[in-house]
Amino acid sequence: MKLKKTLLALAITTVSSTAALADIKIGVSLSLTGPGSGLGIPMQKQLQLFPKTLGGEKVQLIILDDATDPGKGAANARRFVTEDKVDLIFGSCITAVAAAMTDIASEAGTVQIAGSPVGVPPGKDKWLFRLPQSNTVMGHAVVEHMKKQGVKTVGFLGYTDAYGQQWLDAVGPMLDKAGIKLVGTERFARTDTSVTPQALKLTSANPDAMLVVASGSGAAMPQMGLVERGYKGKVYQTHAAATPDLSRVGGKSVEGTFVVSGPALLGDQLPDNHPSKKLALDFVQKFEKEFGANSRNQFAGHSYDFQVATEKAIPLALKKAKPGTPEFRAAIRDSLETMGRTVFAHGVMNWTPADHWGYTLETGVMTKVVDGKFKVE
Repeated sequence: MKLKKTLLALAITTVSSTAALADIKIGVSLSLTGPGSGLGIPMQKQLQLFPKTLGGEKVQLIILDDATDPGKGAANARRFVTEDKVDLIFGSCITAVAAAMTDIASEAGTVQIAGSPVGVPPGKDKWLFRLPQSNTVMGHAVVEHMKKQGVKTVGFLGYTDAYGQQWLDAVGPMLDKAGIKLVGTERFARTDTSVTPQALKLTSANPDAMLVVASGSGAAMPQMGLVERGYKGKVYQTHAAATPDLSRVGGKSVEGTFVVSGPALLGDQLPDNHPSKKLALDFVQKFEKEFGANSRNQFAGHSYDFQVATEKAIPLALKKAKPGTPEFRAAIRDSLETMGRTVFAHGVMNWTPADHWGYTLETGVMTKVVDGKFKVE
């Protein structure tokens, strides 16, 4: 009888220990192939440095390729919530793909932390948080720089998808307020290999500056098209172009380009009193130790900040519920909304129930491509 009681007690202890050590499951959907791979692959690399535990619980990352395809991203999200039953979703790095995942995550009551500046209608982002700065925040830095440069006219050359439209919507009113006239708007698809007709139309208007809205290695092609058509004015690129691929692909055509960026890449150029300097340096040093000198990448920085966010929010959520439950998923959302001012490599974040973007207008850092590298302006 005593032996039976001992075995029963041991069984209860084992079950309790197993429950206490339930894995935290995180579903990750990134563009590891297709036009967005220049963004997704560095983010995946940074996730190789992700901790094995959070708040004392084991973490399981389930990483899937969405192939830069919104349909594939939606399928990944569906798998995460129905088969894998994840506690949290990270992705995607492409705006259109992240947007395709949002309703699925929301319906399942699962937080989605996007690695792209995805926009949704007001009131639809209860379960959606963003790591990249909003286009409004980054557009503010671009327009302020244009004003200082004496720009009076600008042409817009951007993607036909959500990223291009959201930038156009964000920057248009700011340009009007600054007295800068938008003299031409041309669009192109991510899969296009040439922008010759669009470049001809824009260069014929001869604006003081061009704003190119594209991402990763794909941001070089439209600028090369403008240069080939003889454009000599200033060119601005968005934070989606702040990757080594811009210079690797664009070469001399992108020298002198103004690129808005988060501070993550620029730790060694930031003043000592910049709040993100310490984390930006930590991100770059650890990433380049693992993947080589000059391998730093803005999008890898978002994965670094994803870790910062989860290291703060998950322990708070664990005080309220156990992994694998609806209560834990809700607790993650509540923790992100209430964890307060948090310094990221990409700026200072303060998510609230009313604001799932979190960054202030001072976040964007203007850089200039000099000898193939980004130099703070």
